[in-house]
Amino acid sequence: MTPPSKLGTDQILDALVTEGLGHLFMVPGGLIDPFLPALARQEKIKPIIAAHEGGAVYMADGYARASGRFGAALGIGGPGACNMATAVAAAKTDGSPVLVMTGEVPLDLEDRGAFQDASQATLDDTAVMAPLTRLSKTVATANNLNHWFRHALTTMWAQPRGPVHLSLTHDALVGESAADYAQVSGFFAQAQPLDAEAAETALKLLANRDGSKIAVLAGAGVEHDAAAARLKEIAERWSIPVATTLRAKGVFPEDHALSLGVFGYAGTRHATAAILGGELDCLLVLGSGFNERDTMHWTVRIHVNTDMEELTANGDLGHVVPGSCHAFLDLVHKRAAEIAPALTATESRRREWLVGIKANPRLYDVENLSRPSAPIHPATAIAALRKALPRDGIVLVDSGAHRAFAGHYWTAYEPRTYISATNLGPMGWAVPAAVGVQCARPDRRVAVITGDGCMQMHGIEVQTAARYQLPIVYVVINNSALGNVWLRARQYGALPAELTSNPDHDWAAFGRALGAQGFTVRNPADLESTLQTALAARTTALVDVKADKNCPTPVYDFSAGARAWSYHE
Repeated sequence: MTPPSKLGTDQILDALVTEGLGHLFMVPGGLIDPFLPALARQEKIKPIIAAHEGGAVYMADGYARASGRFGAALGIGGPGACNMATAVAAAKTDGSPVLVMTGEVPLDLEDRGAFQDASQATLDDTAVMAPLTRLSKTVATANNLNHWFRHALTTMWAQPRGPVHLSLTHDALVGESAADYAQVSGFFAQAQPLDAEAAETALKLLANRDGSKIAVLAGAGVEHDAAAARLKEIAERWSIPVATTLRAKGVFPEDHALSLGVFGYAGTRHATAAILGGELDCLLVLGSGFNERDTMHWTVRIHVNTDMEELTANGDLGHVVPGSCHAFLDLVHKRAAEIAPALTATESRRREWLVGIKANPRLYDVENLSRPSAPIHPATAIAALRKALPRDGIVLVDSGAHRAFAGHYWTAYEPRTYISATNLGPMGWAVPAAVGVQCARPDRRVAVITGDGCMQMHGIEVQTAARYQLPIVYVVINNSALGNVWLRARQYGALPAELTSNPDHDWAAFGRALGAQGFTVRNPADLESTLQTALAARTTALVDVKADKNCPTPVYDFSAGARAWSYHE
């Protein structure tokens, strides 16, 4: 039986519902007007109106990271698509699955001077988005909408994952199609590729009786593959210590006896000592992109990853296993009886090694976690927020010096509870991304650690959170400077320091003007009670923390290995 015909807009919204989405992040505009009545007809999708198209994509990105599904964003082509560019690039560099849709003029008006025409005949939105996405295509008519929509989602979910873009002509939105949509996401939930031969060799390396000092470095691939539980099971079975990259912070509980904490940028002393101390026999790297901040130039024995570009592009990789982290860990679990003798025989030596590492301090400058003086040290504010936020609360961390303090001092207990755009690192990302996170996880408390420089870029999206009465707590580490940049620039003289300084805005008043509750904290003694009050309000709240900018970030190990590098956030 042929399914009934639907308008293109209805077909898209119905497909999003079929894929399990409950929200669509968008900025209305003439080129997507047909979606407005369609949204009134579709009761299972809640539209969230952002202030800026880039904010809408950041929200969709946050939704994807928190939910484990994908996020969808909608805006006009031309200026709207260009506003989305940075947000799309951030999603690509972090492997975040986001569907970006932009509206386009009717086919018969292309290249005839129509307002905001950005079709392939003129500006060409698809060419703008092509290098920033896994796929960027124009959907010309409703008849090929089903094909391109499913093809886009297939490309988005395939490895390496990332954002995709569809430019939707007016003809595709208002035309009718009788195509029968079939869900795409379910297929990828079951597919777990693994190179069998390479995996077998990896098992033999793990079962080497001469290698007692084994550690795991868990990257974002563990989160993407929902493999955290299996990793914890295997680590506990044979007392294997686990470090994570900053992007993967939380995939292994940081209060666990086997946790080494973060390795790389803002990493712990334990992770650095275990991996770079010279005693390590075998390092099992799961799903790390081996970017600048995930590494400090070491030799790897076993690396499991689905992205072949990441497997072959960086460093001396030792043994490479192309495939899913979850599939590899499942294989280790399945073949446990075969590798158990060697791992069990070396377990006591591994425990002794770990005890030696943990006999030394885990963190740097711990006195800053409770510094009583004003202006407030960023670490003091972060420690107070960790104490106030529930154990299963979700924190989003923006770009700046506060990222280093949060990465080092925040304790994450579960996957998808520490969320940050760590690779491209656009300033202000966390402010709108938190809207998507709270929409995806209404059962969790959500907080944001951001800075005054980030607020200048995307702080306006606090009004989106307030508009929808989302109980997000925004903590602004307000040090009247572009933190990391100022810390470098001040070395060059008065003018560089001035150019990287900011006025001391009243961000609490700004939050109140946008419909949120606003609080100002100047005294460290008031931090905990103010944060508790903000959380208890159960609505959007902004806490302006008057912070000290003259605070070196706890990235000493990373800096020692990166002095020759010349680019920074």
